[in-house]
Amino acid sequence: MNYSRIIAGTMTWGEWGKKFSSLEMISMMHHCIENGITTFDHADIYGGYTTENDFGRALAESGIEREDIQLISKCGIQYLSENRNNKVKHYDYSKEYIIWSAEESLKNLKTDYLDLLLLHRPSPLMQPDAISEAISHLKADGKIRSFGVSNFTPSQMELISKSTEIAVNQIEFSLTQHSAMHDGTLDQMMLKNITPMSWSPLGFVFKDDTEQTRRIHKQLGALKDKYNATEDQLLLAWILKHPANIHPVVGTTNKQRIMDAAKVLDIELDLEDWFLILVASQGHKVP
Repeated sequence: MNYSRIIAGTMTWGEWGKKFSSLEMISMMHHCIENGITTFDHADIYGGYTTENDFGRALAESGIEREDIQLISKCGIQYLSENRNNKVKHYDYSKEYIIWSAEESLKNLKTDYLDLLLLHRPSPLMQPDAISEAISHLKADGKIRSFGVSNFTPSQMELISKSTEIAVNQIEFSLTQHSAMHDGTLDQMMLKNITPMSWSPLGFVFKDDTEQTRRIHKQLGALKDKYNATEDQLLLAWILKHPANIHPVVGTTNKQRIMDAAKVLDIELDLEDWFLILVASQGHKVP
């Protein structure tokens, strides 16, 4: 499956963020596509189960050909929302719920198929055979083209993949959260030819003022002129250099930052600069 290397995250397009109108969503979709960002990342829970529907209405009016974009959605979290009668946030990976949830996403997104369906977070009660039956059913009906997981550890991926092929694992990965480089997650994905996607790819560099983020800003500032790049571009370039072929999911709703993110594909960090940035985050040299 060919996803754009930079993926547009839609979590804050709706009720959980900017509350875009249909016209604003259409404008954002076209802007992403014009900049080579053709993959849009959703989850059923975004906006309290409303954002997919908002996006789908806009997509239907946008004039965009369905074959020119890729739609990702996630299922499994039963969220506390006025749109669901749940007593507690929990996970449901029964065969019936996975199929129903995927079909709801299709209905809301106004599409016949998802390019990728992800299990949003692992559940201690998930049964691989039930998941396999649901995914096989959805694939046989042409409702999903590919299957993956999100936030799964290597052992959890092994558990699910014994019955169902996993194509993607969407994980938290950034300069300030790079445990996946050390706990076997990215190694396993490279071994199994699984595509990593990275949510929150900028980490908390621009959110927190700590000794760590001050070190990072200082190092990025020293490299900006060399690469003619902004700090956020250098953070994305750092991710892209990893050999696992990570696809950052960029959640910005700022059009200039979307353009900046798209241009990161032209930045190739030198080997030692990549390690200088890592050392700035860690606060010590590599072992």
